[in-house]
Amino acid sequence: MKMSKRSRTIIYVLLTLCALYFLAPFVYMFLSTFKTEAEAIAYPPKFLPSSWSMKNFVDAWNSQPFGRYLINSLLVTGLTTLGQVLSCSLVAYGFARYQFRGKNILFMILLSTMMIPWDVTMIPQYMEFNLFGWINTLKPLIVPAFFGSAYYIFLMRQFLMGIPKDFEEAARIDGANDFQIYWMIFMPIMKPSLILIAVLNVLTVWNDYLGPLIFLQDRSKYTLALGLAAFKGVHSTQIIPMLCITVIMIIPPIILFIIAQKYIVEGTSGAIK
Repeated sequence: MKMSKRSRTIIYVLLTLCALYFLAPFVYMFLSTFKTEAEAIAYPPKFLPSSWSMKNFVDAWNSQPFGRYLINSLLVTGLTTLGQVLSCSLVAYGFARYQFRGKNILFMILLSTMMIPWDVTMIPQYMEFNLFGWINTLKPLIVPAFFGSAYYIFLMRQFLMGIPKDFEEAARIDGANDFQIYWMIFMPIMKPSLILIAVLNVLTVWNDYLGPLIFLQDRSKYTLALGLAAFKGVHSTQIIPMLCITVIMIIPPIILFIIAQKYIVEGTSGAIK
């Protein structure tokens, strides 16, 4: 049924109003980064700053070693994303394409781990990593990612189960072994699913605060999230520097989502294509 021009206009207007409603806090936050401390806490609030200068960003960035924090965040985010993509795709491929005794039971056990909140396993993990001598290093934040995530494995398994068996049968006829079928046939087909998981993991790890707070003690190993929290004191909070670093932190995820959104919405069409 074709939508009338009037109905389409009304829908666009409503969607625009909703978008403005959700974007308003971010716009106000961005404009506040150019204000002075007095303008930021003034009442009634002042929407536009009296002068436009990047000085607040420079002062906030130089107030702490945020260059070091940025490198740590990029290192942790990049390696965990790599680990999740490789390990989850391999496990999901095994659950989706192979038949073996106890497969469904093992998969149910895997899914049941999603019901256990991280707060419950936090202390045992700390004791385990302390036994390994990993406390105050980036290893507790990186190494577990190479053992997969139940949620990501579930997403990839559902994607793989929708792919016809003709692909692997044709590859076996051509003489490909199991690993070649996984790496050369299914990994390219799983591209939309892999990108989706990569984006979800980047957003989770990039903004993670509790994990680095527990396992890191040396300030030289802090991530951006921990560095951002340093602006919040017991009796006062440095509002403008916190807003400046927050704006800097949200730029990479936004750019990543803009680049990857085409592949995220692609769904299972990648297999057919």
